[in-house]
Amino acid sequence: MTVTIYHNPACGTSRNVLALIRHAGLEPTVIEYLKTPPTKDELRALVAATGQPLRALLREKGTPYAELGLADPRWTDEQLLDFIGQSPILMNRPLVVTSLGTKLCRPSEAVLEILPVGLLPPFTKEDGERIVDNGVRRPRP
Repeated sequence: MTVTIYHNPACGTSRNVLALIRHAGLEPTVIEYLKTPPTKDELRALVAATGQPLRALLREKGTPYAELGLADPRWTDEQLLDFIGQSPILMNRPLVVTSLGTKLCRPSEAVLEILPVGLLPPFTKEDGERIVDNGVRRPRP
């Protein structure tokens, strides 16, 4: 069972998602995307796999989003992919890829939907919030 997380260790949500994956008994492939950013083609494929528009995966907070004027609708997806390539911090995280799909996992418990495992025992996030798994997963493609 392959699980991949595009991870930023400085991000609490990303750390919680990684911990939840491990709580499920899975050891994911961890890609620190700021050190090893996905190529434009890889990013295009990731975005397509989420079923979300590219703009839904852009991060505004703590990035050059506003300075670059990326809210302006004139930017095409191809141009936005170029911006992410130049500043990978613009990619929101964590993105997780499993056999059940690809998802931007914000909030961190969103990862549960795509973990290919049964019901998990409760999990406590870094901030003390307790997550109780409802067992609902995406159907296998």
